Amino acid sequence: MATLQDLVTYCDERTRRSAYKDAPGAFNGLQLANSGRVTKIGAAVDAGVAPFKQAVAAGVDFLIVHHGMYWDMPRPITGPVYERVATLLRADCALYSNHLPLDGHPELGNNALLARQLGLTPDRPFLVKDGESIGRIAARSGPRSALRAQLEQLYGRVVAIEYGSEAPTAVAFCSGSGNSAIPELLPAGVDTLVTGELREEWFNTAQEQRLNLYLCGHYATEVHGVKALAAELAAKFDLPWEFIATDNPL
Repeated sequence: MATLQDLVTYCDERTRRSAYKDAPGAFNGLQLANSGRVTKIGAAVDAGVAPFKQAVAAGVDFLIVHHGMYWDMPRPITGPVYERVATLLRADCALYSNHLPLDGHPELGNNALLARQLGLTPDRPFLVKDGESIGRIAARSGPRSALRAQLEQLYGRVVAIEYGSEAPTAVAFCSGSGNSAIPELLPAGVDTLVTGELREEWFNTAQEQRLNLYLCGHYATEVHGVKALAAELAAKFDLPWEFIATDNPL
């Protein structure tokens, strides 16, 4: 058993939460407290009634999510919003959210872990916003077909848009939505991006600017950070942890 405050303090400091200027709705940090004690840690990508109920059924009383529950607030605490909050309160389950800090972290971040899955070293910052890097760039060698095959093995269906170099020497990583990353590629000297999803109009940009774009799914590319943070936290405080998986195909 550990105290809620100990876990929150560790997560805040480890992810450098306060250093990132995130969207106001992200509301990074502790979003809902419990009575003060934690016996099991959970990790999920999204806040929602279904993952909350799964976490409660698994005995989780400290749930870490990437996408918190305040993106579209303020809203009346009625209907699904009430059900979200009530599910956690009834089970004495705290909710901790961490968005951009858990994308950009050089060790625990989604983008660093995406690169390492491919055997690459994510040693260059990418997509720097307000002084903090959200994405990462890694050097590589070999044909792009090998990169595509690796991603397909890891993620199943991958949308591959290939108009860039046939043997890219570097890859940029931007988990989740990569829309803000496209304009930053060529200035960073990179023509290849691994991301989760993109708006349709970037297809024309890929043709015109000779880019390689690999779309692996928003949800799928953002499971890594919450898992890594939960695992590290569990080891630090000698607690069990569990990933709360959903069937999100997006």
